[in-house]
Amino acid sequence: MSFKVKINNKEFSFEKKVKLVDLTEGNEDYICAKVNNQVRELNYEVYYDANVTFLTLKNSCAIGTYRRSVVFLFLMAAHLVYPKYRFKISYSFSRCLYAQEISNHEPMSEEMTEAIENKMQELVKEDFPFVKMIVPNDDAKKIYEGYKLTDKIEILQYRPEKTVHFYNCNGYLNYMFGRMVPSTGYLKLFKLRTYSPGILISYPRAEYDGQIPPYKEETVFSNALFNSYEWSNKVHLSSVAEINTQITTPTANNLINICEDKHYRMLVELGNIIENKIDSVRLICIAGPSSSGKTTFANRLVDELKSRGINPIRISLDDYYLDKDLVPLDENGEKDFETIDSLDKKLFMQNMLDLLNGKKVDLPKFNFKKNERVVGRSIQIGPKDPIIVEGIHALNEQMTSLIPKHNKFKIFISPQVQINLDNENPISMSDVRLLRRIVRDNQFRSSSAEETLSMWRSVRKGEFKWIYSTQEDANYVFDSFLNYELCVMKRYALPLLKSISKDSKYFPDAERLIRLLKYYKDIDPKFVPCNSLLHEFIGGSSY
Repeated sequence: MSFKVKINNKEFSFEKKVKLVDLTEGNEDYICAKVNNQVRELNYEVYYDANVTFLTLKNSCAIGTYRRSVVFLFLMAAHLVYPKYRFKISYSFSRCLYAQEISNHEPMSEEMTEAIENKMQELVKEDFPFVKMIVPNDDAKKIYEGYKLTDKIEILQYRPEKTVHFYNCNGYLNYMFGRMVPSTGYLKLFKLRTYSPGILISYPRAEYDGQIPPYKEETVFSNALFNSYEWSNKVHLSSVAEINTQITTPTANNLINICEDKHYRMLVELGNIIENKIDSVRLICIAGPSSSGKTTFANRLVDELKSRGINPIRISLDDYYLDKDLVPLDENGEKDFETIDSLDKKLFMQNMLDLLNGKKVDLPKFNFKKNERVVGRSIQIGPKDPIIVEGIHALNEQMTSLIPKHNKFKIFISPQVQINLDNENPISMSDVRLLRRIVRDNQFRSSSAEETLSMWRSVRKGEFKWIYSTQEDANYVFDSFLNYELCVMKRYALPLLKSISKDSKYFPDAERLIRLLKYYKDIDPKFVPCNSLLHEFIGGSSY
């Protein structure tokens, strides 16, 4: 029976199955494809009427396919050059992955990094195919045992499917929890860099038009990631399997308490630092990307400081939005609420100076229903009362340039996720924030998951432009991630994600998030403390 395939508005007829790769005309810029709006790898066979859109490295879905293929290539090369070594992969700074040797705790030298990179380049030239194998879970376990991959055996028990999709590349077997490119020859863009004790792996990014971003040393961010990595390992919460194991024990509540105590300890640490500097610190600036938990964190910091006899006032930059008709347009002619120019910087600066000089100030209040600013509360502060300013642009010097730097204490907040499905497959930090936002928008704004996903690309674009560039100026980084949170978020997010139709352009994003959540066991939200940062997203906060 014949079927039709439409590619770039051209229609083709076929009598038998056809692989997508055979329709690319040898164009290796194509990494994967959307077939009737579902992402498929290029070795997928079409046998029905379909609309096909080939995706390049300018597309985030293609980047996901490319990234996991590069990781496979790295692990294969490392196995061939140093067969006794095992690596743990995690997300790192400068938009890189970080590979750390964990079997012998061997620090990587320049020579070792070069040997692995040379082997990767050899494998690319050989153009070995990635051949998919579907095997029963019991057989998968035996394969993992042969490679001594105990971490993959541990996560296997939480996989709801009865089979595993392995990939065989010239005799090397592995599974990276997702789609792959057709062969190693597609993987020409990558770069390794020794970063003791491990190796940084650079790969193309969609926000850089499919090119490798320039390397940028980010000391503050890398230290925050290292602290999260170390803490997760110390308390045995560095993988989904470890988290699930603690949930199934009689002391499951201890898991929640351990994670919440980490936040409590960080707040105490912050309180000590600010208290010791209270004679000079007048402005406490809190910023971070979307759904980092800024609001709850700011409230808890207020409580922490009040417990020390310090009486801060809290101001949100959201109240300084310009009226909607004054908000500047982006390159697409749409209102750009992510730009710093959507805020009334002049009014904010004048308000801060007047408050710090002891004057009484009428603060604005933004009415989001009417999209306009109205008159808010009238306040005056004491000579040693700090002002807590919270907002995505709070660390940007444009907002506070007239206030001396020694009078400002800057806090960057973000979930520094250092959790893996297994040692070789880390969980994306941005996916955690996206899940938070999907749940929060539905709980408090009656927004569908599809509506949130439709805005996410614009939000991320604004973050790269305005927020991440300020994090290196932070005096303190607060890790807002709770290692147990996806176990709670799962029951809120899954129904919302599953409601997205396969016809929706956002179905691939929903499918990716569903595939992540399926590995987590549930935790009843009633066990989450009322002042937890998690309640900012699921509701029920004591604030």
